[in-house]
Amino acid sequence: MATTMLSEQQLIAAAKAPTAAYNDKNWDAVKASLAVGFVYDEVATQRKAQGQDAVITLWKGWATAFPDSKATFDHVYVNGEQVVLELTWRGTHQGPLTTPKGTIAPTGKRIEFRSCVVAELEGDKAKLQRQYFDMGTLLQQIGATG
Repeated sequence: MATTMLSEQQLIAAAKAPTAAYNDKNWDAVKASLAVGFVYDEVATQRKAQGQDAVITLWKGWATAFPDSKATFDHVYVNGEQVVLELTWRGTHQGPLTTPKGTIAPTGKRIEFRSCVVAELEGDKAKLQRQYFDMGTLLQQIGATG
């Protein structure tokens, strides 16, 4: 199978596309930006989802807890077909947040934390995202930790 080399700008656009679509809560655009066997590895929560529908279900959980959540892109680094995105997530805890230890009721508190996404691409679609963020900071900001 021949692959067409994408420019650095095309790689960056492909890596940003799933997060940009999440920002708009545009699930069709999220799906269109992901390769069929896409894998999402959320390191902070130890959750891993494979396939477009499973990933969208997981991300809809975040959108339920933080309906106004959006990421801004702070820095981007490209290495071959890997793109590293440094993000800042912001939002308000307005819905139930499901965690491995139970559900946290909405607190109305604002969140702001940094994150790093390592994206691997397959052509112009994301095939893997590993997202690293500090879950402790998020929980502290919503008042779920002492």
